[in-house]
Amino acid sequence: MSASALSPDVRSGSQKSANRLADTRSNARALARWLFIVALMVVMIVAVGGITRLTESGVSITEWKPVTGTIPPITDAQWEAEFAAYRATPQYQLINGPAGMTLESYKFIFFWEWVHRLIARTIGLVFAVPLAWFWVKGRIPEGYKPRLLALLALGALQGTVGWWMVKSGIVNDVKVSHFRLAAHLLVALITLGGLVWTALDLLALAKDKPRARLRGLGLLALAMLLVQLFYGALVAGMRAGTSAGAGWFSADAWPLMQGRVYPDGVDWALGAAHAFLSDPFLVHFIHRWWAWGVVAVLVVLARRLRKDHRLASVVLHTAFGTQVLLGIFTVYSGVALWIAVLHQLVGALLVATTVWCAHLLGSREQA
Repeated sequence: MSASALSPDVRSGSQKSANRLADTRSNARALARWLFIVALMVVMIVAVGGITRLTESGVSITEWKPVTGTIPPITDAQWEAEFAAYRATPQYQLINGPAGMTLESYKFIFFWEWVHRLIARTIGLVFAVPLAWFWVKGRIPEGYKPRLLALLALGALQGTVGWWMVKSGIVNDVKVSHFRLAAHLLVALITLGGLVWTALDLLALAKDKPRARLRGLGLLALAMLLVQLFYGALVAGMRAGTSAGAGWFSADAWPLMQGRVYPDGVDWALGAAHAFLSDPFLVHFIHRWWAWGVVAVLVVLARRLRKDHRLASVVLHTAFGTQVLLGIFTVYSGVALWIAVLHQLVGALLVATTVWCAHLLGSREQA
């Protein structure tokens, strides 16, 4: 039967269905682009967070002011008030004060913490405002509202964990808790993974393809990578990067630690749990050798994708290869700031790339 022979009601219904499908595709693409922008901003804040940690800037701002804190001190009196609050912290009293910190050097660490918090506030706005607009306009495809709310909740949790982390350095110690720092970094990277996965699902929806499923090899790769990231955060939090030694291309620093395969000085006196989570030598040892297990799984994942998704396979190889080299160079350099920051930045990009590859694998298994 020709289209002209159909009744007006049938033709009208078919046209409405086609229009709804076109709207769903358009909305899905718009949401995906927005989520990729937010994901890129999360990668940016992870890199700035690395600078904040390496410059010991995290506790330079001793109060959390979500609105008024957007504007930094301007007058001399405001700077003096901020510096006075910082001088009450253990970090200043035990380290920076005796080292002769001046107001000018304080302004440097204040700047990085302020930038870090400013980016965090901006990410919150860039996520929350468009989400509200898409919601009110009815442009969120069916089934995605709970997931987007979960991502919003993760962002709120990240802010809460960030302040909880900073408080540990204001009150308890000269540095923030390495456990709280690990929680702060992992929440950011889990949020990044969720943003990328959701955006990829939306792109699949725009092409009338089913959502991917996370299972099997993709799940294993992400789980092993999560462990590696956790130990990397512990290494950063405990300043354990130099526990192996240093020196460019010194075999005693890498692949050995202090000239030994297994480092001397691991303290088991407080029990295995303490050693595995709080001993800088053992934590560094686990971080550098668990990495090779992660690499092995990622190689298998890349090979599984090579035939149908060669670009993804190449990008994954490049990401983990670069990350391994940066980790080695970070040790050789004695944790030079710019190399260590690149190591953290590429770590975030590796998370996004692994999520992409796991999604491709999950999509192929659904087909």
